[in-house]
Amino acid sequence: MTMKRTAPRDRRSRSGPDRRTGPSTEGRIVLYGWHPVTEALRNPGRGLHRLLATENALARLETELGELRIAPQMVRPGEISALVGPDAVHQGLYLEAEPLRAPAFDALPDDAVLLALDQITDPHNVGAIVRTAAAFNVTAIVTTARHSPAATGVLAKSASGGLEHVPFVTVRNLAEALIDLGERGFTRIGLDSEAPIPLDQVTPAHPLVIVLGAEGKGLRQRTRECCDVMARLDFPGAIKSLNVSNAAAITLYALVPRR
Repeated sequence: MTMKRTAPRDRRSRSGPDRRTGPSTEGRIVLYGWHPVTEALRNPGRGLHRLLATENALARLETELGELRIAPQMVRPGEISALVGPDAVHQGLYLEAEPLRAPAFDALPDDAVLLALDQITDPHNVGAIVRTAAAFNVTAIVTTARHSPAATGVLAKSASGGLEHVPFVTVRNLAEALIDLGERGFTRIGLDSEAPIPLDQVTPAHPLVIVLGAEGKGLRQRTRECCDVMARLDFPGAIKSLNVSNAAAITLYALVPRR
């Protein structure tokens, strides 16, 4: 389908997606919702392929961003719902884009603040962690290719635009990566509800990597052995544990200077 490119309003197309074959998304990621899509459109490092928007969402986009980096295709809300699922809160926006290029593990700066995720697979939790990491200016999130969700869809929506600001660095083996970081001078702090030291007794040190485990099973034994300090969060109320994304936020607030 050919779209006019003379001006932002003229570039709109009112045709919906091809229902016979649909677009190929191989090698691309899917973003939907206001914050994930607008932050991706603002990011010059994000390659863009296809933008679908409802009339109201597109008007809001143009008011917020001005002329867009990609020609939008105007569709009805139901056409986006058909692509992302009826329960997805897409807010009238759908974007197919290139994955962001991640920095090499060996190229991480020596003054970095990192989060390391040990087999956290829930995309809602990982997305919320990414959003918190962006708020605290975390350098990168270290994870493994296996036992981790893809940076797309639900994860991106939960991250609320944070994916554009905090890269993922994928390693083959998390324990080996932590050993390497320790040799580079990183303080490795693992969180565990049964740890011997409360977090408020941990002295902040940089460079820093905070190691988080999946809810329920927590950190694996080998991961624990690669931490310099195991710390717990103490709470005065009846509930003694928090969602891992909330624990990440509290730990970052306690250990990362706000500058």
